[in-house]
Amino acid sequence: MTATTDGSGGSAGTRADAASETPLLDVPANGTAAGSTLAEETSASDPPALARRAVQRSVDHLLGRQDPEGWWKGDLETNVTMDAEDLMLRQFLGIQDQSTTEAAARFIRGQQRADGTWATFYGGSGEVSATIEAYVALRLAGDRPDDPHMARAAAWVRESGGIAASRVFTRIWLALFGWWKWEDLPVVPPELIFLPKWFPLNIYDFGCWARQTIVPLTIVSARRPVRPAPFPLDELHADPTATNPPRPLASATTWEGLFQRADKALHQYHKVAPRALREVAIKTASRWIVERQENDGCWGGIQPPAVYSIIALHLLGYDLDHPVMRAGLESLDRFTVWSATETGAPVRMVEACQSPVWDTCLATIALADAGVAPDHPALVRAADWMLGEEIDRSGDWAVRRPRLAPGGWAFEFHNDTYPDIDDTAEVILALRRVRHPEPARVDGAVARAGRWTLGMQSKEGAWGAFDADNTSKFPNRLPFCDFGEVVDPPSSDVTAHVVEMLAYEGRAHHPSARRGIDWLLAEQEECGAWFGRWGVNYLYGTGSVVPALVAAGIPAAHPAVRRAVRWLTSVQNPDGGWGEDLRSYRDKGWVGQGTSTASQTGWALMALLAAGERESAAVRRGVTWLAQTQRADGGWDEPYFTGTGFPWDFSINYHLYRQVFPLTALGRYVHGEPPVGGVRAGDRERPDARVRVGKGS
Repeated sequence: MTATTDGSGGSAGTRADAASETPLLDVPANGTAAGSTLAEETSASDPPALARRAVQRSVDHLLGRQDPEGWWKGDLETNVTMDAEDLMLRQFLGIQDQSTTEAAARFIRGQQRADGTWATFYGGSGEVSATIEAYVALRLAGDRPDDPHMARAAAWVRESGGIAASRVFTRIWLALFGWWKWEDLPVVPPELIFLPKWFPLNIYDFGCWARQTIVPLTIVSARRPVRPAPFPLDELHADPTATNPPRPLASATTWEGLFQRADKALHQYHKVAPRALREVAIKTASRWIVERQENDGCWGGIQPPAVYSIIALHLLGYDLDHPVMRAGLESLDRFTVWSATETGAPVRMVEACQSPVWDTCLATIALADAGVAPDHPALVRAADWMLGEEIDRSGDWAVRRPRLAPGGWAFEFHNDTYPDIDDTAEVILALRRVRHPEPARVDGAVARAGRWTLGMQSKEGAWGAFDADNTSKFPNRLPFCDFGEVVDPPSSDVTAHVVEMLAYEGRAHHPSARRGIDWLLAEQEECGAWFGRWGVNYLYGTGSVVPALVAAGIPAAHPAVRRAVRWLTSVQNPDGGWGEDLRSYRDKGWVGQGTSTASQTGWALMALLAAGERESAAVRRGVTWLAQTQRADGGWDEPYFTGTGFPWDFSINYHLYRQVFPLTALGRYVHGEPPVGGVRAGDRERPDARVRVGKGS
């Protein structure tokens, strides 16, 4: 499928069909349905009335975006390097076509800033690698270097240090066309594939996203291909006569200096590597790549590994008509979002990834917490689809957990190799909110996923996203790894979601849950917030942790919860919303600071509501801000990036975040906190409310 420009994938008939089958919302005690005319006539200064009306509109909006198969998917917006590298790939393979190139170029031009640069997130400053790659893509599309927008970009690149100042990945792309020398790039030898899992810097020391990218790049690094350059890029060098000015080595007593010297040794090894050993390493790496291709042709459900895997296999003689290559190229076409300019000209944006499982479980939780009946057809369809996406085979995670049975869910449509713990926890929470006609089917999936999740706990008591104990300090120090986080250590947000899931499954006192809670309490910042690894930033971390702690039995009066409440109240914006800029990952002065956004306001409210602050001024102001900024169609606008792939280095605007998190918060404001262990807050003492996750209770 090709995603729509608004990320809906749904049909106008979905809402009408669903509404005709089952009452949309539970009726409050006063007999008035949420969002009714009475609520609309209530004074705008009445937050509960505003919230009920906003909930009704938002529920209608979200139900209307459900695909007939049961899933939701919003656009996943990143930055123009995805689009630029797609065009460079097509140039490298000789498969470029004019219509695709022109549509991609329109998108890239539309993202250029007034100073001629490209940023990596909305409102960010110019970034040299993104600007270089966008410039090259536009040159491939026919833009001239003396065009004003191109001249501004080139001048800024030169002032910023030129191509030499760009990241390694950018220079790899340029090396493919002879615009940079392979000898001036860090070496990643294919023999890396032979290192045993206990040896430092083996491929399983890298996070799964980095591992999937590095293995094909070892082949590219060994082959060092150069295609004829269609034009020179002298205008992007600070000094065309010294394109790669020498840089002094760091002290040999530092890790940086040690790895710099190791890279020099690997350059020498490249010249004398035994041919037979190298060829075996390349064949082993290529087999590793092919074995991990998904049913839809992609690799790991994300675009970058797919691009580099296609290049690597092409260099090894795989024809473009080979089934592996054909499926890979077709998968990339499914990562595109097409729209149009005001004049009707097509515009093409490339997604780095697609998020249907994540979006569907979050949408299900939001709708259920907003009062949609648990047996509503839309929720049952969503549960059916999620159950069909359960992963029942082992993946790379089994290298560290070889005796653990598979279970759980991934993030994407097709990704059986890399289920993730975050999605798995949230899918369980979503499934438990649905009254499914086959409860035994749900119980079985939850039991398998629960066992897998418990087995993926890292030794310090917390959870990472994809692997257990993926905490090596070495990969991030490699000269090659300057593109973002390349390991997968435990994070507060993922750990919180697991703890919350265990609590709702009646497992808050399980030893694994207690260790997770202890870890979370120890991770709280002095200011009262928690760091957010997969969302921006301290608002996301705090919005994840506080509801989890309270669900697990930590009282709202606990000092950690009170510190979090004080921090959230202190960073609330004057308009009543909350926002945090991505720059908080680099500058502590931005912690909790930024333009108010719907998703981040939802996170803050979720934490405050869990902490018992429903009647506080902060909550009332936040609810009012959400209600007053809601569009007439029930959605919210949010150009800001509130998600992350790598903190700071790779930022994401999940287009469905602006819908699901405000609705979750408003729904909990109207209907109260969701049930823990099968019952609503205030009725948690029933012994039959405990539902086991799996064995070993």
